[in-house]
Amino acid sequence: MLSKNEHKLITSLQQKKYRIQHQLFVAEGVKVVNEFLNSNLQLHKLFCTEDYSHSISKYEPEIITDKELLKLSKLSTPNKVIAIFKIPLANAIKTEGLTVALDAVNDPGNLGTIIRLCDWFGVSQLICSTDTVDCYNSKVVQATMGSLTRLSIVYTDLNTFLNNANSPIYGAVMDGKMVYDTELDKNGILVMGNESQGISTEIEHLLSQKITIPKFSKNNTPESLNVATATAILLNEFRR
Repeated sequence: MLSKNEHKLITSLQQKKYRIQHQLFVAEGVKVVNEFLNSNLQLHKLFCTEDYSHSISKYEPEIITDKELLKLSKLSTPNKVIAIFKIPLANAIKTEGLTVALDAVNDPGNLGTIIRLCDWFGVSQLICSTDTVDCYNSKVVQATMGSLTRLSIVYTDLNTFLNNANSPIYGAVMDGKMVYDTELDKNGILVMGNESQGISTEIEHLLSQKITIPKFSKNNTPESLNVATATAILLNEFRR
């Protein structure tokens, strides 16, 4: 039986201020929770329905009913298990290798997809501006499908980070040089901007090279690519 305090804690962690206060976040579903359980993250509390308890018995889960899970879950179809993990300490920023930097990316689904893309393309570090959506937002956690456990994510002042960077800084903009004609450094920094505004003027001034994905359609629409889709195309070019 779920206690009132446990219910209150899990519900409160849907808000960033309480995640910061408690240094905890929530993960849901068999696939996602198993990825976290098999990582270096520290488990705080684990809840599951009775029919799934045998699969994770070594973690000593607390058994809850389907009805209780439904009340706690943010998924349209609750999936057997919900867990609370401790937020890890931020790693030191690395200066070598390919880095992705996000300038005010606000959509949780986009951030979650970009984290998965970084994992797929072997980008071990993601730098986020302080106004980028929280990577421990429940929607982001779900969208990463476990990739969150394999990436160093640092929130910092993006202007300061880029000013101190020694690597070439590439920025995805509409009027940049065609990426297929650009020599891309394996130790570069790729900056991706806000969904509607793109890269801010302040950050754009710090770019070493403005790059763009050419549009082959002769129609006037669409005006631009989704930021996560654009990230996938550009990371593929960096690795190619």
